[in-house]
Amino acid sequence: MLGILFISQSLSAQVSTNAIKFNTSDKKITINKHIYGHFAEHLGRCIYGGFYVGEDNTTIPHTAGVRNDIVEALKKLKIPNLRWPGGCFADTYHWKDGIGPKESRPTIVNTWWGGVTENNSFGTHDFLNMCELLETEPYLAGNVGSGEVQELADWVQYVNHAGTSPMADLRKKNGRENPWKVKFWGVGNEAWGCGGNMTPEYYADVYRKYATFMSDWTNTGGLYRIASGANGGDYNWTEVLMKKIPHSLVDGLALHHYSNVEWNKKGPATGFTDEQYFKTMKSAWHMEELVNKHSAIMDKYDPRKRIALVVDEWGGWYEVEKGTNPGFLYQQNTMRDAMIAGVTLNVFNNHAERVRMANLAQTVNVLQAVILTEGEKMILTPTYHVMEMYKVHQDATLIPLSVESKDFAFGNEKIPAIHASASVNKEGVTHISLVNIDATVKHEIVIDLDKSYKDLSGRILTSKTLTDHNTFQAPDKIKPTAFTGAKLKNNQLKVELPPFSVVVLSLK
Repeated sequence: MLGILFISQSLSAQVSTNAIKFNTSDKKITINKHIYGHFAEHLGRCIYGGFYVGEDNTTIPHTAGVRNDIVEALKKLKIPNLRWPGGCFADTYHWKDGIGPKESRPTIVNTWWGGVTENNSFGTHDFLNMCELLETEPYLAGNVGSGEVQELADWVQYVNHAGTSPMADLRKKNGRENPWKVKFWGVGNEAWGCGGNMTPEYYADVYRKYATFMSDWTNTGGLYRIASGANGGDYNWTEVLMKKIPHSLVDGLALHHYSNVEWNKKGPATGFTDEQYFKTMKSAWHMEELVNKHSAIMDKYDPRKRIALVVDEWGGWYEVEKGTNPGFLYQQNTMRDAMIAGVTLNVFNNHAERVRMANLAQTVNVLQAVILTEGEKMILTPTYHVMEMYKVHQDATLIPLSVESKDFAFGNEKIPAIHASASVNKEGVTHISLVNIDATVKHEIVIDLDKSYKDLSGRILTSKTLTDHNTFQAPDKIKPTAFTGAKLKNNQLKVELPPFSVVVLSLK
């Protein structure tokens, strides 16, 4: 199997140091750029007060109400896609309420997230035009839970049809002549929970119906239809959907998994204990098992891997910051989150043959955000910096690795300390991303390369303590710096990784 092989010290007592070996393979697998996608839900201050500050705002520079500084920051990340409007919100959202003159739009009560009333001033045109500003592809989540088949079919026609039709004519009336040509469509969200509390058998039938009316016999428009997939380790859900949904009707199966201490006792975003850190990282590393097991089920029914595993919600989830609305899910972002991001993206890279799309939850002011705002101020989080460092893997060719890792132990529990992925881009530059999640121990890694290289450079993200984070008073406390802890000799690299650090090396 292509990808990465981990051997922990507990299984291989003879390992005296961490070791990584490049494995040559004739099979060329592309790390799809869409693995590096993001998520913007109508939740807390992600949309209103985050992305969108309103056209009448005179204190924050914006374009049609969308913050210019956020657009600039996300373009630097080269975000490939952006998921909207949810999340749980998607299955209560009726898109026709968010088009036309803003003063005429009805309000909506966001029952899932804080019970606030929204005025629908940010709707389909606003989101899709924002995606054009961001130079990213939109990923629309359709309302299957409380919506109707015709409603979703109309939405597809409204945003995609170029000729004359009722919905295309309505779009033109609302000021947009040319269609946006949206490719990615989620057919409901978390159908097992907030999307309708359905059984997998029932949802599979519902999905078949909705997917059928979104396009024609041969999917002429090239829609990429994504089914609402499993919650974590619900492998039966994946089994049923792969068995019951005709593969001609589906392009991706979703998977959701959040890293946390305990679901009902998530702990603080900052000021966490050593035990809470270890448990969070164990939960993050669980993504490897989830991807492996869901992929194995998909392989039984789809051995050619035509259907993608789409991890369209992932990230750290903790208790909200004190004094904030519990329904807004606003949390700080520390070096622990950088570790989650580094490990998770390495997992996705190494499983790029099946995992071809993913979405960090969420982009601004919610959960493991890459951006936090406070009035006119904006800061970039450690997670932002990891994703910026890792963007070199987008659309590069995967280099399979074997990894022998010492353990990161707490009490009687152990997980691998070292995590890695590698790729070579179209210009022939090789990149290796390395993560040491150990909270206290520096780890030396010996990397056996596939050939000789002449030039070596790198960047590192780390800090003095695990709980360090950027604030509006100190926005640059954590940011990437040049890395000098690697030495290249012939076909071998020796690297010293400080505790809780992320490093990306470039080899030419």
